Amino acid sequence: MALKVNLKEKVAFVSGASSGIGARCARVLAAAGANVVLAARRVERLKDLRAEIEAAGGAAHATYLDVTDLDSLQAALVEAESQCGPLDILINNSGVGGARELTEVDADEYERLFDTNVRGAFFLAQAVGRRMIEHSRSNSGFRGRIINIASVAGLRPVPQLGVYGMTKAAVIQMTRAQAKEWGRFGINVNAICPGYLHTEMTEGLWETERGQRLLQSLPRQRVGSVEDLDGLVLLLSSDESQMINGAAIPVDDGWSLA
Repeated sequence: MALKVNLKEKVAFVSGASSGIGARCARVLAAAGANVVLAARRVERLKDLRAEIEAAGGAAHATYLDVTDLDSLQAALVEAESQCGPLDILINNSGVGGARELTEVDADEYERLFDTNVRGAFFLAQAVGRRMIEHSRSNSGFRGRIINIASVAGLRPVPQLGVYGMTKAAVIQMTRAQAKEWGRFGINVNAICPGYLHTEMTEGLWETERGQRLLQSLPRQRVGSVEDLDGLVLLLSSDESQMINGAAIPVDDGWSLA
């Protein structure tokens, strides 16, 4: 029997939707029928993505979101629910990167990474989790889905990505704690841990000497694309994932096995 994911009548909130993984998740969820709330700081990009989704027959709404600003976070969620209704799916994707030796990381860089990748991710998931729990109390059949975007750098140490990896390890532990506490309300929380992908964050890396060395160290000497996440995003967003809760799933071509 073929699995066909149908997300009609579902509302999905995607943070960091202006590019990369977030933008791809938004396209995929919209194509499966979800009404997608596009949230990020770069609103002009969101408007372009909304127009693209609508031109393809999908539904989308764009809203400003800065996850490091808790007032902005709450305002974005209020707007999302007022325009689209209660949230069923969260793609918790906002994040920043940075490659630096541990001995070279200063306080500003450390705080920048943790402020967005850990604090921002936690309080967005918390705010959505609270709304989902409240919704579940009046709807016994409610099934919420939260997908936190982590990284394989949170599963094993990566040269020059020590602090970034620390933030993503925190996201993985956060995922497990949320899954444990919120599962009884019909909310499944999982983490996707991408490996090396072609994204805006890694743009230009693969043409450098360091990038070529890194490429040769990968199991099959290839870099993935954001499209390689499509199937997993759809599964974890759907009702068919009801027994998957608290998982941290690498999508890295086997790199984390080395």
